Amino acid sequence: MSNQPTEPNVSTIRDAARPPVADRAAFQTELDRLRVREKAHTREGDAIAAARRRLPMVEVDPQTPLIGADGPVPLIDIFDGRSQLIAYFHMWHTGRPAAEQCEGCTFNTSHITELAYLHSRDVSYAVFCEGPYEEASRYREFMGYPVPWYSVDRLIADRYFGILACYLRDGDQVFETYWTSGRGDEVMAPSYGLLDRTVYGRQEFWEDSPEGWPQRWGSQGGQFRLDGRPTAQWSRIQAGRNDDLGTMPDGWSACSCSLHTGPPAAATN
Repeated sequence: MSNQPTEPNVSTIRDAARPPVADRAAFQTELDRLRVREKAHTREGDAIAAARRRLPMVEVDPQTPLIGADGPVPLIDIFDGRSQLIAYFHMWHTGRPAAEQCEGCTFNTSHITELAYLHSRDVSYAVFCEGPYEEASRYREFMGYPVPWYSVDRLIADRYFGILACYLRDGDQVFETYWTSGRGDEVMAPSYGLLDRTVYGRQEFWEDSPEGWPQRWGSQGGQFRLDGRPTAQWSRIQAGRNDDLGTMPDGWSACSCSLHTGPPAAATN
């Protein structure tokens, strides 16, 4: 495999159709009209957040075991003395190379680098990774993720990895207060929010864009990959980091999910 990715879609973007040109006053008039809708959207988001804060909660076992660098650790210790915890459940394909690991989870996790603002609100953050800690922690090192990282095979509660969940600690008790997945995880990734403000947007097929706008990316994982890898891996490769995840740990079998046994499952938007 090449150690240098090709730039995707560059000529298509640079040769794409463009918006009509207007003077500053006409431009501002149209922007002011859009701003009314943007503010309404913001207020609706505030109202949804208010409803989210009023959801009931469900108790979970505070002693649920996770695996960290020093071995088993109970869930309640992951709070690190704080009253709240946000956890992202990172999908893992055991026995597969770094290039075949989950592109969506890599996209989400790669954006979370600064936790001080969460900590200032008494909130801890951690990644709960599927699969063996030994193998997945090498991926964490390759990617340079600074956030706390644990392996877990419980707490998923008949759901699936790729969810974002919130917890509250009350003394010795722990409660789950919220979870989301799919496009709900976009809150983790400001890249999408920034792209949504550019003239060509995300450049994905599903977007409602004018005729002639560049649209290359699908919505089944390819939007997070470049030249056979999750896109964020390329900067690590170019920096000389080793993406060898080592041998599969004893007692584990190679991933047999649909990614490796058949056509990929359709994404949920």
